[in-house]
Amino acid sequence: MTITQTLDPLPMQPEAEPWPTERGPVGGLHAGVDRARLDLLLDRGFEAQETYGETHAFLAIQGGRIVAERYGPGYGPESTHHSWSMAKSMTHALVGIAIEDGVLDLHAPVEVPEWSEPNDRRRAITMEQLLRMSSGLEFAEEYEDANVSDTIEMLFGPGKDDVAHYAARKPLEHEPGTFWSYSSGTTNIICRALAQKLGLDQTGFEAFMRTRLLDPIGMRSALPKFDAAGTFLGSSFCFCTARDFARFGLLYLRGGMWDQQQILSREWVDHARTPTPHVPAEEPMGYGGHWWLDLAGPGSFSANGYNGQYIVLVSQKDLILVRHGASEAHKDNVREWLAAIADCL
Repeated sequence: MTITQTLDPLPMQPEAEPWPTERGPVGGLHAGVDRARLDLLLDRGFEAQETYGETHAFLAIQGGRIVAERYGPGYGPESTHHSWSMAKSMTHALVGIAIEDGVLDLHAPVEVPEWSEPNDRRRAITMEQLLRMSSGLEFAEEYEDANVSDTIEMLFGPGKDDVAHYAARKPLEHEPGTFWSYSSGTTNIICRALAQKLGLDQTGFEAFMRTRLLDPIGMRSALPKFDAAGTFLGSSFCFCTARDFARFGLLYLRGGMWDQQQILSREWVDHARTPTPHVPAEEPMGYGGHWWLDLAGPGSFSANGYNGQYIVLVSQKDLILVRHGASEAHKDNVREWLAAIADCL
């Protein structure tokens, strides 16, 4: 699958702004921001629960500095929040590091024990197809107990002790690379395959996460979770503060660069924000490589999590928005709210 796309250039860190490795970025609005409109939007997002559900935290960083930060009752800068599927975008970063190290081949078939039979058509599935949710594997991505939900069965039911095995046993519904279908199971297959390629158990994999990604950018609060088989639950579980999620966003907005160190290649960041074919027209957003596209307008990309967790990157404005809350029934309103804030800034 060859994908070509003209992408907006990514902004560099302003020389006057220190990298927020050990502390949060300096606060202060830039000239020309409509403070009254911004405050009105923030008031509405935190107070109008009938429209937006609960908002627990909001953070905006523009030009490398905090321009807005607010927390709901019982939350503050040190509070950690559930990533849910924002962890998928962190998984994308880990895969990129392994590819740069020469451990993984993006376009080679993934070695999966459940697909070892010579005539198993799943053996053709590549890492690229998994990252773009185009593996063709059956998986019911539902979040309600009343429905048939592979997500619930995998994370909380009979599959919870070995999530990758649960997902990898699913049959093909479509030929690999021909159909897009969002699947948390896909990400957990990636996490197990990555650990196996690296030759790491749970302890080693967490050390890999921390030494190669989390620690270099100052994500000290990060708490990744693993299943009983030792697989990182990259589909759903990495707790962080809002500021640390913002640090992760800043890494991508800066093209993988962090304080003179290239953590991710610029090409890998571009992979995240390059549109994936076959996304249905009725989808409200496009999809890249384990990142969503266009939530805050064309060229924006975002890490989106269940129940209203977002890291939104707007390269044209050198802007990062982080939002946490409990808003699954109101997610469309929350997305519109975030887009309005991006427009305001």
